[in-house]
Amino acid sequence: MSLANYELHERLARLSNASADRDVLVTVTVRPDESIGEARQPVETDYAEATQLDERSFPTPLVDALETVRSRLNEYDDIPDNGLAIYAGVVDRDLVTATFDDLPIPIEESRYEHGNEFDLTPLEDVTEPESTYGLVVVERGGAALGRLDDEGVEPVETFDSDVPGKSSAGGQSAERFERDRERQKRDFFDEVAERAELEFLDSGGGDEDGIDGMLLGGTTGTVENFREEADLDHRLEDALVGEFAVEYATEQGLRQLAEKGEQAIDERDRRDVRETLETFFEGVRDDDEPVAYGVDEVDDALEYDAVETLLLSTALEGRELQELGDRTVDQGGETVVVPDDFPDGERFVEAFDGVGALLRFPID
Repeated sequence: MSLANYELHERLARLSNASADRDVLVTVTVRPDESIGEARQPVETDYAEATQLDERSFPTPLVDALETVRSRLNEYDDIPDNGLAIYAGVVDRDLVTATFDDLPIPIEESRYEHGNEFDLTPLEDVTEPESTYGLVVVERGGAALGRLDDEGVEPVETFDSDVPGKSSAGGQSAERFERDRERQKRDFFDEVAERAELEFLDSGGGDEDGIDGMLLGGTTGTVENFREEADLDHRLEDALVGEFAVEYATEQGLRQLAEKGEQAIDERDRRDVRETLETFFEGVRDDDEPVAYGVDEVDDALEYDAVETLLLSTALEGRELQELGDRTVDQGGETVVVPDDFPDGERFVEAFDGVGALLRFPID
């Protein structure tokens, strides 16, 4: 997960956990095609009314939230390219605010409301899936294709096979039947492989519109035959995460495949993180790899353009961390976000405060 996407998800998660006992949490979302004046108008109207009415009509926390939103809106002359979202409200006596003005994709719905929770619905589609996996279930009687991302399973296509069952006849006719059956089975497998290629790999041959991995399901014998006989694109072969026993080439089978492949996906997603973290630990232990750890050391390394890979724990928060990540990217480095829910991730937080770096060269 990129640092920018991680921070966006974390901010939305914190807002989703906020609640109040009255309708005093203000939500404003604005599509990019609207004017800043249209966004300000209902807020200004409510604020003007609130300053003239008593506490029962407009509670003080609501007035404070409206004043904050009004102030934030006044900082903009135009709506940002992908829209604007502002949240403000008093939660447990603390003023909670969040502004989103650099979103990855456009906001599609404008809203202005106050409730006992923030309305995050207009931003649900703004956070792009962190990873997408292709799902293929293949059986003698048919096949099913689908996609799996952090929103769940999306069935894409199911289709039947014309491969007949085994013949009970004997002699030459049975041999001929079996040859025809094998040919039809190979043709069917190739059709599944071709449809998977069209669905999961973009026409340009890259992975821009493709998948991060693929799960293959079916009965054990059918899956083995498919792997041996199908003309599966080498990119899909390389993307294969695992093979799993699935009973039906249906939407139900796709969901069963996704459920069975969950652990394998988690392990694959964390493989690079684990390898990077192990390299960092080895550098600390053996001095074979120049490293830095802690905010101050990493900041010094960035002063010398020495950071090749920045490691940041998911246990951390704050703008300072975002700044470290931005500086690393500006210098041609990369940022790796380290989950803190596995032993090495916990160790990274406890021993190194969740901040470390692999360096291009040692810093004295």
